[in-house]
Amino acid sequence: MRVLVTGASGFIGKNLCVNLARLQEEFTLLRFDVDSPAQALAAYAGQADFVIHLAGVNRPQDPAEFQAGNFDLTRELLSLLRKRGEKVPFVLASSTQAALDNPYGQSKRAAEAEAFAYARDTGAPAYVFRFPGVFGKWCRPFYNSVVATFCHQAARGEPMRVDDPGRELTLLYIDDLMDAVLPLLKGGGPCHRPGADGFCHASPTYTLSLGRLADTLRGFADARAAFSVTGDRADPLVRKLYATFLSYLPEGGFAVPALRHADARGDFAELIKSAHFGQISVSRTVPGITRGQHWHNTKAEKFIVLQGEGVIRFRKLGSGEILSYPVSGERYDIVDIPPGYTHSIQNTGPGELLLLLWAGELFDRENPDTYFEEV
Repeated sequence: MRVLVTGASGFIGKNLCVNLARLQEEFTLLRFDVDSPAQALAAYAGQADFVIHLAGVNRPQDPAEFQAGNFDLTRELLSLLRKRGEKVPFVLASSTQAALDNPYGQSKRAAEAEAFAYARDTGAPAYVFRFPGVFGKWCRPFYNSVVATFCHQAARGEPMRVDDPGRELTLLYIDDLMDAVLPLLKGGGPCHRPGADGFCHASPTYTLSLGRLADTLRGFADARAAFSVTGDRADPLVRKLYATFLSYLPEGGFAVPALRHADARGDFAELIKSAHFGQISVSRTVPGITRGQHWHNTKAEKFIVLQGEGVIRFRKLGSGEILSYPVSGERYDIVDIPPGYTHSIQNTGPGELLLLLWAGELFDRENPDTYFEEV
């Protein structure tokens, strides 16, 4: 199937084309954009089996450009499809602002009317979406997306301008948009049959205040600096905002030096921590050294050896019986450390012992719940 995508180099277009490019055996991409030759639109419209029209104008220097970039281009494209006399399916990316009575909204509403007329006159499927604020990777900051701008600023420690913290935003994640549009190419999906209002509706959408958005993104930046995570990761909006935030990190700033604690026994560093799930750390122990020799009342831990050989020993408090668990990076055994057992880990191999460990709660210097006693 030959798929014409207009606005192919834009935010939505790039995400769409990347998804379609993964399915090279099924789809041939015809990309049209602002820098394409003028005659390319007619050439592509003459051979496309499916058209996804994303191109448009939303922040021109002259308001008259709204008409040319939104309505006139849509009318020209649909006129080219009409001349073929075939039922070429057509997707139009409109905006919720089409309901507003301003130059931008008027131009988008006129483009929608052209798409509906094309469907009535030709019998071809026409799928018209009124997208809210779309966010996700590759969206341009300081243009028309507050999420992109705030992510860019939060990732660089720059101030955000929040004039009205209570202002509500309605957002749609780019991958959810893809899930609505891509199935249409195969004649199915949740948007195959438009709603009673004639429009297709991508879901889920999320509503939040501008202040909450700013606070959430600042929280991600602060947590990253503290080697922790914040927000409820069971909340899909939090997960999607966090993924978007990470995509705006400066390309020279992906790596952050860990806080490393080293002595003659080896070293120790925290990977990530959260009040919700505790903390994950990594340690290296030199040959012959034993670490631990302590117990906990409540704190639960899990150990897994990634490299080297060792033995984890346990003794229940008040008992003389010692339990031994040989561990090795060759096996990846996950060993639980129950409260009430003093425990230790000894490097019995010729090289360093590399250990990944999870603690079910954050370390509290005022109440460490860690008590020395030899195994």
